[in-house]
Amino acid sequence: MQTTMQMILDALLPVILITALGLGLARINLVTGEQWRGIERLAYFILFPAIIVETVARADFSEIPALGLGAALIGAILIVTVALLAVQPLLAARFKVSGPAFTSIYQGVARWNSFIALALIGEMIGATGLALLAVAMIAMIPMLNVLSVLILSRYAGGSAPTLKRIGLDLVRNPFIVSTLLGLALNLLGNPLPAPVMDSVHQIGLASLPIGILCVGASLDLSALRRPGAALLIGTFARLLVMPALVAGLCHLIGVTGDALLAGVIATAVPSASASYLLAAQMGGDHRLMAEILTVQTVVAILTIPLCLAVLV
Repeated sequence: MQTTMQMILDALLPVILITALGLGLARINLVTGEQWRGIERLAYFILFPAIIVETVARADFSEIPALGLGAALIGAILIVTVALLAVQPLLAARFKVSGPAFTSIYQGVARWNSFIALALIGEMIGATGLALLAVAMIAMIPMLNVLSVLILSRYAGGSAPTLKRIGLDLVRNPFIVSTLLGLALNLLGNPLPAPVMDSVHQIGLASLPIGILCVGASLDLSALRRPGAALLIGTFARLLVMPALVAGLCHLIGVTGDALLAGVIATAVPSASASYLLAAQMGGDHRLMAEILTVQTVVAILTIPLCLAVLV
């Protein structure tokens, strides 16, 4: 367990430190508010899509239980989505959770930080783990982005979305487009010239630090001293409920070994930094989203080893 803990700390501590740097940069006004908005848009439309395209395009899907792992991950997402939608009226009535705040709870619970997962799986499983993580990306990223866009359209927009609005939101979503592009390149044997893919790789390298800097810059530490129901649900449902659901579904389907480990890691890591960017772009409660991401990242230092010890 000491080795596992060291791997987890190696992956999570840089995220915590970069978040703190973003907070510090914002507090001293080295980067102003409007400049942060421009950086957020750069990460949202260019940097994160680049790493998605590269990872999916270069993945080797041979000799791994792709269907079983994908089914378990999709099943967990659907269960969590239905459960959260069912309790949304209670959250609004009992805990005064607004529509935009509910969208941050949803993204906090359902989405995942693939970069932290990449670091952990790469250390613990190796090349096979990276292929398994690509399966997780293909299974989860399109569905999570579609569901997140729909829920943001409905609960942050103040009214039920029309079919036209839903279509426009999905067509304009760079994460959906980049996943589909990466899958197409994979199926075609990745025909792009090496310099092009190397450029995509270099662009994608900037996505994690810049995305996390934006999270830190938006953080209101005073709110963390008064954690409410939204923050607690968004934190612990993500870090404990999601991996337990995936582990149960994996055992039910017959997914074991490295694939089970990959599934648990993919759902035990904090939510995606891109959740904050999506919330900021579509009218969600981006401050609550930033708080959820920060608390999750700190608490995950304890919950990830717990999940691996109990569920794998």
